Amino acid sequence: MNTQTDIDEKTNLKNLTKEELQEFTEELGLQSFRSDQLFQWLYQKGVHSFDEMTNLSKDLRSRLKEIAKVPTIDYVTHQESEDGTIKFLFKLQGEEDHKVEAVLIPDFYEDGAANRLTVCVSSQVGCVFGCSFCATGKMGFFRSLTHGEIVDQVQYIAELCEERFGKGITNIVYMGMGEPLHNYEAVVNSANIITDELSIGLSPKRITVSTVGLTKQIKKLADERQPFNLAISLHAANDEKRDEIMPINNSMGLDKLKEAVQHYYDKLHRPITYEYLLFDEFNDSPEDAQQLADIVQWAPSKVNIIMYNDVAGVALKRAREQRLDAFMQELVSRDVTATVRRSRGDDIDAGCGQLAIKEGHPMGKTIRKN
Repeated sequence: MNTQTDIDEKTNLKNLTKEELQEFTEELGLQSFRSDQLFQWLYQKGVHSFDEMTNLSKDLRSRLKEIAKVPTIDYVTHQESEDGTIKFLFKLQGEEDHKVEAVLIPDFYEDGAANRLTVCVSSQVGCVFGCSFCATGKMGFFRSLTHGEIVDQVQYIAELCEERFGKGITNIVYMGMGEPLHNYEAVVNSANIITDELSIGLSPKRITVSTVGLTKQIKKLADERQPFNLAISLHAANDEKRDEIMPINNSMGLDKLKEAVQHYYDKLHRPITYEYLLFDEFNDSPEDAQQLADIVQWAPSKVNIIMYNDVAGVALKRAREQRLDAFMQELVSRDVTATVRRSRGDDIDAGCGQLAIKEGHPMGKTIRKN
C-alpha cells in the first residue's frame, strides 16, 4: 500500500511541459511516440488514471503507477444563471483545501443553438494585487496554479459543452481568479498545451490573457512572441483614480504602462484590448471618456466597456444607463472602437471570487494597504 510520502515523491506528469514529458519517457527508455500518447491521454482525453490509458501495455501502466501520478482538480459545485452563465467551483489537490472558480459564458443564435462558448479560467488561488472592486482581491493571495490545474478547468468545462451543446469551447479568457501574468510560466505553458493539436487544439487567436498592467511581463510576452491576445484591465484613465482602486498603479503607473503597450505593439503589431469597468459617478464622466480616448491612441486598440457585477461590501456600483450612454457618445465622437459587455450571471455569484468566498476562504497576502 502506498504511503503519502510515496505518493508525494511520484512525478506529477501534469506538472511537466510537453518537452519535459518527452524527457521523462526517454529516461524510462521508452520509444519517442510514447510521450505523445501520454500527452494526448492527459490533455485531449482528460483521463484521471493510468488504467484508462488503454493503448499502453499493462506492464507499462503498472510501471507508471509506481513512479508517477496524474492528479486532477475536483468539482465541488456550480451555479447556473437564467442567462445560461455557469460558474464552477473546483478544489485543488493538497491539504490546504484551496478552491478556485471558472465560468462558462455561452452565447446563442436566435434558434437557441450555441454560438460562442467562452470559458473564463483562474490562474491563482486569490490575488495579491488587491483591486478594490474585486472579490478575489479581498481574499488575498495563497498560491499560483500549475499549468495542469489550469488546463483541468478547461477540460472539465469542454466535456460539459460537448454533452450539453454538442460542440466544444470556442474561446478562453484568463480573467478568473488571480493575475495571469503574475503566474507567467504556468499561464503560457497551459495556453501552449490548450492550442496543441494533440490536446484541445484551440487557435491561439481565441485565447486572451488579461493583466492589471504588469509591464515587465507584457514586454516579455512581446519579446517571446507569444501568439495570444492581450487585454489590459484599465478601469480608470488617469493615475489619481487608478491609484485609488488598483494598488499596482502606485508602482506601475500609466506612463510605464504606455511604454509597455507600445513595446508590445512595436514587436507584434497586434492590437490591445482595454477592459474598463464602468462605475457610477467614479470613472464614467465625459472627461473620463476623453482621457480613455487619449490612452487608446498609444497603440491600435479597442475598448470593452464592462457593466460591473456589484460585489457585497464594495462601495463602487454599476454605472447607470444614462451615464453609460453619455460615456459611449464621447468615445464615438473620438473615433474609439468600443463595445459594451453586459453583466452575465447577475442572479448568481458570477463576479470573480464571490463563490469561493461564499464557500469560505481565509485571508492571504495582499499589497492593498487597507
